[in-house]
Amino acid sequence: MASHKTSIAALGLALVLGGDALAGAPENPGHWITSWYAAPQPGWGSGFALPMNVPAALDRQSVRERLRVSVGGQRIRVVLSNRYGQAPLRIGGVRVGLAEGGRPALPLTFSGQAAVSIPPGAAVTSDALALAVPPLARLEVTSYLPAPTPVTSFHWGAQQTIAIEAGDTRAAPAAVQAWRIGARLFTAAVLVETAGPGRTVVTLGDSITDGNGSTPDADRRWPDALAARLAPYGIGVANAGISGARLLRDGMGRSALARFEQDVLAQPGVTDVIVLLGINDIGWPGSPFAPAEAPVTLEELAAGYRQLAASAHVRGVRVTAATLPPFEGALEGTPYAGHYSPAKEGLRVRLNDWIRGAGIFDAVVDFDALLRDPAHPRRLRADYDSGDHLHPGDAGYRAMAVAIDIAPLVGAAAPAALPALATGD
Repeated sequence: MASHKTSIAALGLALVLGGDALAGAPENPGHWITSWYAAPQPGWGSGFALPMNVPAALDRQSVRERLRVSVGGQRIRVVLSNRYGQAPLRIGGVRVGLAEGGRPALPLTFSGQAAVSIPPGAAVTSDALALAVPPLARLEVTSYLPAPTPVTSFHWGAQQTIAIEAGDTRAAPAAVQAWRIGARLFTAAVLVETAGPGRTVVTLGDSITDGNGSTPDADRRWPDALAARLAPYGIGVANAGISGARLLRDGMGRSALARFEQDVLAQPGVTDVIVLLGINDIGWPGSPFAPAEAPVTLEELAAGYRQLAASAHVRGVRVTAATLPPFEGALEGTPYAGHYSPAKEGLRVRLNDWIRGAGIFDAVVDFDALLRDPAHPRRLRADYDSGDHLHPGDAGYRAMAVAIDIAPLVGAAAPAALPALATGD
């Protein structure tokens, strides 16, 4: 009887662990951390100011996505998300490989199976795949959708192009004829195995963190540049930025307070979060994005920040808060004008003063002081401005990453002189 109970317990453990356990996992499985991330967003209707720019549904098509990891490893796992799906998400199979080098992509399995069905609101993590991935390497993930699949959970924009190809192209080179769009669909995270306890820094923000204004498909967001600085220390960076994100209310995604657990605290290996949020809370009310919404107050924003800090600290996660860059003239001359006003500027200045002096954060990085024009401090410096007076360009994002003091992040591993960020990174 004892041996029978033992075998049942062993089978239960194998089912929990998935294919690795059934195949005979190594005695020392190592440690897993998030090396890349794209925060899922719910879809929205045609009445919103911006279109989703993704197909309403996919059917017998493949989605080919490219992404750049932060830290590398000898084994990886891929996380697929149906967080805001309204029906099960059927994936016929997934292959992943290095985007450069000419080596064939390898098939992923999920509890030993190639196909997987993801329930609404859920995510699945693949079995470990033996694939040597260097730091800052680009991966290509191709997923096949064998049946009609509504797109109700996705990641908007991201300054990244994906290809939607007819049929099952998992084992084929990228198709010449493909529908190319700027978005992320079902790939939410890449985890890598580290030899010792690894660490991940999560960047939580809006379109400035998601990289709007940077060169598309070039990985020049400020979290990408930060990843290049931290990769030599084996510290990962997970970008949880969402365009249109807000601290207190839902925008083009759930509010930071609503998604903090899933997008930040649940990331394997997370030890630090850098928060840059609030400009949409300030700018959206009275604009085409939220024309009937009442202005937010400093007290409301401060309470939201306090809650994020408290939630992080009880989990042992350090919090770095960033001041909000200037935004005079933001989106002027576009259908979205109204994002800026003198009253909104006054609130931004008061919030920044509060962030600098609140005393509840482990560190503060002053992006406002870094990015503002010394001769016109309500505006971005011209050489850091992408042109819309709201989002930095490549040079501005690089400067943001350099401004972050990484010594507390790397701890005892910090050398006497920290490495500079190379010009091309």
